[in-house]
Amino acid sequence: MLLKDLFSIRKGKKVEQVETTSDDSIRYIQIEDLRDDNNPKFCLPKENYVIANKNHIIIAWDGANAGTVSYGLEGAIGSTLAILETEDKNVYIPYVGKFLQSKNQYLRDTCTGATIPHVSRKALENIVIPLPSVERQKCISNTLDKAKSLIEKRKAQIEALDQLTQSVFLEMFGDPYKNPKNWPVGTIKDITLKTQYGTSKKASENKGKYPILRMGNITYNGFLDFNDMKYIDLDDSEAEKYLVHKGDLLFNRTNSKELVGKTAVYREELPMAYAGYLVKLVPNEKANSEFISGFLNSKYGKTLLYSMAKNIVGMANINAEELKRIKIYIPPRDLQDKFASIISNILERRELLNKGLKLLEENYNSLMQRAFKGELFTEEKVPNL
Repeated sequence: MLLKDLFSIRKGKKVEQVETTSDDSIRYIQIEDLRDDNNPKFCLPKENYVIANKNHIIIAWDGANAGTVSYGLEGAIGSTLAILETEDKNVYIPYVGKFLQSKNQYLRDTCTGATIPHVSRKALENIVIPLPSVERQKCISNTLDKAKSLIEKRKAQIEALDQLTQSVFLEMFGDPYKNPKNWPVGTIKDITLKTQYGTSKKASENKGKYPILRMGNITYNGFLDFNDMKYIDLDDSEAEKYLVHKGDLLFNRTNSKELVGKTAVYREELPMAYAGYLVKLVPNEKANSEFISGFLNSKYGKTLLYSMAKNIVGMANINAEELKRIKIYIPPRDLQDKFASIISNILERRELLNKGLKLLEENYNSLMQRAFKGELFTEEKVPNL
């Protein structure tokens, strides 16, 4: 059946958030809540607010995340969201919610708007929803939930390893703010051989000798993500300046205030190019990149970088000279190398977990496609719920 034959669509209204909660306050649902439901916000109820409940599907209508779908949330929705509501008793909301999540790319591809994407009402309303019996919808939804839970457990294992990295840093070197082990204190300049800004040459989607790392390839928690790569050509003189090698450090000098200062060690055997919003830092004999990265990715380091970032026309910046002026304790090099060895072992385990995660996600996507093509269960073979 067409979505428009099952659901009506109601756009949200502008909502006034309150900083403190009370007995009268209700949940205020924003776009980011559709992906991460762990940081709830609140508002006071008003007569004109659009209120979502567990029988509604919520869709991001406007913005970069237009087409993102969730369900099961309760609260007032903002003006960039919409709810899908139905009174049809043959619809099981978690099933349809999952089906629409599988259509995310289609919803994004059909968005309207030159600068700000908007979900196309026509494209949404004309989606054909496969609607087997309610019992079969529940069975499919429950099966997908079980597969999804395996993915979440694997992600939790990876997160635990990331936290272990910081725990090891604090155990070996102590809190950077307090310096309880009384290490000598200097600046990052004291442990740096050289720094270099990246290239400003335009990159290509698929042509070029070298993959090029951009600010989006550095994650907030200090890793490199190679999923979205572009390519570039460099001559010999450019390659000497704009290639990053194993053991170098990359620092994101320009980004939003929350993300400026993202830092990661380059651990690959083959060099890559890096773009102009990044700074390459090569340590001298007093330090290794794993130690400097651990320092800048610590809670203390993140807080310090946030306080340093200067806003310039909507972006924040920390330049190479400011980076080198940051005060840092300097433990013995052999202890830093021991830390790097421990991190290497943790990363090997993390890589194995990531490979397993990728396989689980591929299996989930395959299962989802089969489910919505009617290949998962037949009406005659629906398991007892």
